[in-house]
Amino acid sequence: MSREGAVLATLVVYKLALLAIGLWAERRTRDGDDFVLAGRRMGPVIAALSASASSSSAWTLLGVSGLAYAKGLSALWVFPGCVGGFCLNWFLLARPLRAHAHAHAALTVTDVIAGPRTRSGARSIRVVASILVLVSLLTYVASQFLGAGHNFAETFKAWDIGDATSVLLGAAVVVAYTLLGGFWAVSVTDTLQGLVMVATAVLLPVAAIAELGIEGFVAGVGAVDVAGYQSLFGNMDFALACGFIVGLLGIGLGYPGQPHVVNRFMAMRLGARELRTGRFVAITWAVLVYAGMLALGLAARVLYPQVEGERAFLAAANGLFPPVVSGVMVAAVLSAVMSTTDSQLLVAGATITHDLATGPQDPRRVLVRTRLVILAMSAGAVAVVLLTKDRSIFQLVLFAWSSLGAAFGPLLLVIVLSGPVSIAATHGAMLSGFLLSVGSYFASSELGTWSPFCERVLPFVCALCIALVGRRTQRRAELGIGPR
Repeated sequence: MSREGAVLATLVVYKLALLAIGLWAERRTRDGDDFVLAGRRMGPVIAALSASASSSSAWTLLGVSGLAYAKGLSALWVFPGCVGGFCLNWFLLARPLRAHAHAHAALTVTDVIAGPRTRSGARSIRVVASILVLVSLLTYVASQFLGAGHNFAETFKAWDIGDATSVLLGAAVVVAYTLLGGFWAVSVTDTLQGLVMVATAVLLPVAAIAELGIEGFVAGVGAVDVAGYQSLFGNMDFALACGFIVGLLGIGLGYPGQPHVVNRFMAMRLGARELRTGRFVAITWAVLVYAGMLALGLAARVLYPQVEGERAFLAAANGLFPPVVSGVMVAAVLSAVMSTTDSQLLVAGATITHDLATGPQDPRRVLVRTRLVILAMSAGAVAVVLLTKDRSIFQLVLFAWSSLGAAFGPLLLVIVLSGPVSIAATHGAMLSGFLLSVGSYFASSELGTWSPFCERVLPFVCALCIALVGRRTQRRAELGIGPR
């Protein structure tokens, strides 16, 4: 059997397993609450692994390794940024958000931000939040489908499979099991995919470094003829290096604002032991995956100096392992794509059918409408992929990640840690965070090296300040001191 045939056989078995999970989960999905949040009875290991896999998309395997391949040691600043984001979520946000969701019967992040539907102004918050979620997630899902296209095109290049065909095949499987089982299917498949990802993130860099030997690896990285490749600060002066580093560290600020990630906290069973277990599993996973991908990118630059950066992962997988094993490695990239995409599609469905609902809903009709929204969102994302082939996965993911993180993260932290924020400040925080992030993204050429700081850190800080002022205003109103 050819390499391509062996890889394809492995992928078929893997995808059949995912569909089987979807069929199993369908039996546990009885109404809208089950479809959107698994009835709030999720265990800590599944919650931790599925949240980790959902937050770590194709960008984690292809983008992070590609960044290290292209930039060298300066890419290592991604590690404290991303692992710090996991810590921010699990140590600061998870406990109060879980308690808040259980106490107020909140199904979505928008429920938490808007408050009770009877609250004056809550409807306008739901509309604005839903628009921001849908715009960001459409871009995010498109980036995952783009990652799938890169994956298939590189792995099956001997068969000349185009990116468009690859995207359609990957999207069909994700949509199928998401439609079948909703949150249960998404979470259990994400758990399986998270395990495949972490196994690959350990085995592949170990094999790459073993191929070179420790001394060969160190000498090879030192010999790469790219300015600043061997420096933690790149080929930049002090001011530019600060902007670059703070921008990468700022990736961590986006974690609390990702609806498709933090909804796992809302679905977890209550209990201190469950939280400790979930925290340990998630942070260990993050350390292994991000360290592994950075090491792989550096080793791949020495082993395969002529490939495009974001294809370094696939070149190493196909070059270092026999066909069946490399098939599992390719499946790991599909896992990264699927584990993020399925969660985002589910959030998009809940945004339309739950967050924007105006009255009592028939549970069966909610399920049907949610599934139709998922189909429509998938079709839209495929269309976006075909129009954005010149964009890298790294760029598209960070655009969507940063805009969601700045729009919702500061508000979530203030609300669950301190209390409700005034209506005006809620609008101000969401829109300022989102628009500053999007504006910085499109002005990146003018902002230069400071673009990452302006895109990820500045919007978060501005939105946080507005949310804090809005909390103070709301507290005064509750005490009868001033207007709401």
